[in-house]
Amino acid sequence: MIYICIIILVNYLSSFLFYRFDLTAEKRFSLSATTKKILKGLDDVVYIKVYLEGALPAGFMRLHNSAREMLDEFKVYGKDMIDYEFINPGADKDPAVRRQVMNSLYEAGLQPTNLQVKEKEGGTSQKIIFPGAILSYKGVDVPVNLLENNPLLYWEVNLNNSIQALEFKFINMIRNMSSDTVEKIAFIEGHGELDQYQTGDITRELANYYQVDRGVIGGVYGCLDRYEAVIIAKPVKPFSEADKFVIDQYLMHGGKLLWLIDPVQVNTDSLVTGTTYALYFPLNIEDQLFRYGVRINPNLIRDIQCHVIPVNKGMSGGQPQWQLTPWYYYPLVAPPAGNTITRNLNLILFQFASVIDTVGDDPGIVKKVLLASSPYSDIVEVPAIISLRETDRQPGEQEFKESFKPLAVLAEGQFQSVFNNRPVPPQVSRRQGMTFRNISRLTKMIVVSDGDVIRNDVTMSSQGGPVIGQLGMDRYTSQVFGNKEFILNAVNYLTDATGLMELRGREFKLRLLDKKRITDERTGWILLNTAGPVIVVILFGILFNLRRKSRYGKF
Repeated sequence: MIYICIIILVNYLSSFLFYRFDLTAEKRFSLSATTKKILKGLDDVVYIKVYLEGALPAGFMRLHNSAREMLDEFKVYGKDMIDYEFINPGADKDPAVRRQVMNSLYEAGLQPTNLQVKEKEGGTSQKIIFPGAILSYKGVDVPVNLLENNPLLYWEVNLNNSIQALEFKFINMIRNMSSDTVEKIAFIEGHGELDQYQTGDITRELANYYQVDRGVIGGVYGCLDRYEAVIIAKPVKPFSEADKFVIDQYLMHGGKLLWLIDPVQVNTDSLVTGTTYALYFPLNIEDQLFRYGVRINPNLIRDIQCHVIPVNKGMSGGQPQWQLTPWYYYPLVAPPAGNTITRNLNLILFQFASVIDTVGDDPGIVKKVLLASSPYSDIVEVPAIISLRETDRQPGEQEFKESFKPLAVLAEGQFQSVFNNRPVPPQVSRRQGMTFRNISRLTKMIVVSDGDVIRNDVTMSSQGGPVIGQLGMDRYTSQVFGNKEFILNAVNYLTDATGLMELRGREFKLRLLDKKRITDERTGWILLNTAGPVIVVILFGILFNLRRKSRYGKF
């Protein structure tokens, strides 16, 4: 009776208390404090449609189950403000309806994945799935792709990485959709930077999180102050001292900068004739970057780990014979796993990149190399002649003696103004009320030595309008690189004031089964799991009866 009273009392007290126990080593079922705060602060319903339902392979069922468990956790803290459903986009028996549904999902921004599925009768079939979700909030729909599909990794690792990123992907989008104010970022113009079409794809992606503006600085002091981050994408004309001052003071007052700079200009159109020139064109920001602790060298990187380009290898029957050939000036950079910006990204394509040096020993600035060349790379000093004839020969290993040369660097801390002990340029506007700082607030910046990292292809349609290609997709091989995700992560990191980006650093240990042992010991484990429980029950019954006879037999 006393035990019953204790149970009733415990249940009564637990109705007033709330606590969830996570017994996993990685705390994979525990939400971060930031996530809980965002969910509890929702003032309208977030409706989530997850397109992972139906007959899925075992790996994708893990992703399905993990997404459901994650959303269940969201409902615990968001209560009625979180609602979701799982949908099978291929459920309709009519092929035309299925195609229409899949086309609508693709147009909405979800990326399809083609799977090879084993049939019950034997053999295999192709199946298209959309491992993603569409979040709706106050009449706005935003896509979230859930699959981390890095072709360099085994599929089980990709799925595990996808599960690790679920909380970040869902809550990051919910935060941006539910925020009362939309953070602003800007692309700088006026120095020959990439235009709105050449950065169109990343602009569309960034627009899911930010208000994206473009504009000319024009030497107007304070014109950048309303922006959380500023992107400088491949300028080709020198900066005026007035514009340098505006950018410098923006950084000094806590602004964040993403520099995508080409110190060496290469006219790729001239490669059609087989030869072009690589020339150094200073942009008048070299001293500014140097003061901030970074120097982009006037050289080019060649790398054994590189992409391919089509090269005409001769004529046959009056037709050119195009062949995809390794082009060492287009490095394919493998992102390291030790940084939240580059973690779990696909290879990133660079085009005519330069080496970055970190300079100075200012203890107030912490510098980290985000991306670097492979162990087998080479440095070409400029001016130099770039010739397609380089593809006709097999280079020797002795030519590629350089290793891990930095191509992208993150710098965080307090920076020194480049205009310290220098007069304010007379062309600067709004000089009255100007607050000059010679040491910055705590802030951060990222420097990348290739402006083409952010550039997408632009073609003209038959109607005469520009068609914006997918950032990171190669037109010749249709391979998609990790450029878009890298830029998006870089901007998110620069603007992140809540520490939400740290969720990308979560790691769930992948505990894979030993496939050799599975094959060698298959029969033994089957017998143990099928006959074992039966034998245990029989032995328990025999022991129970023997004990019963020995105890009550004398009566």
